[in-house]
Amino acid sequence: MNSLFFALIALISLAAALGVVLSRKPVHSALFLMTNFASLAILYVLLDAQFLAAAQVIIYAGGIVILILFVIMLIGHETDGPVSRRRFGRVGLVSLALAVVMALVLGTQLAGPWSQAVAGVPSGGSPSAIGTALFTRYILPFEFVAILLLVALIGALVMGRKLKPERLPVEESPDG
Repeated sequence: MNSLFFALIALISLAAALGVVLSRKPVHSALFLMTNFASLAILYVLLDAQFLAAAQVIIYAGGIVILILFVIMLIGHETDGPVSRRRFGRVGLVSLALAVVMALVLGTQLAGPWSQAVAGVPSGGSPSAIGTALFTRYILPFEFVAILLLVALIGALVMGRKLKPERLPVEESPDG
């Protein structure tokens, strides 16, 4: 029965993830994202990680998705008509190559003989157990994620800033 429930929640999670990517309306994408986050929280509960499930619901489904919805509602979205289908260019090719590399790395991590099958998070996913594991065994990936987030923040600031137009010299009128 647990396997059937897990399969059902996993299918809901995958369908919601596809809905995020394939939906043409940003509000629908945000709602699919909230569904995906909620289904991931259920999967965390199945893994006996209650703290992670609560954090998933509070931080992501509660905070991040609501923030995304506020941004969509405040900024809005403009469409200049139907979305044109462009040819698959260099950016698409690079994106596809990176997606394949990521899938291969994930597959080797999940199927490799060196991976450890985790029966559940220690101590039911308590904050102290997570903190101890995070800052001892997983300190290097934790720091890499911190650097990645810092670079993403700087990139967002650079991309989002508005350049001031050059001040044009004021021409004096012939009248004085």
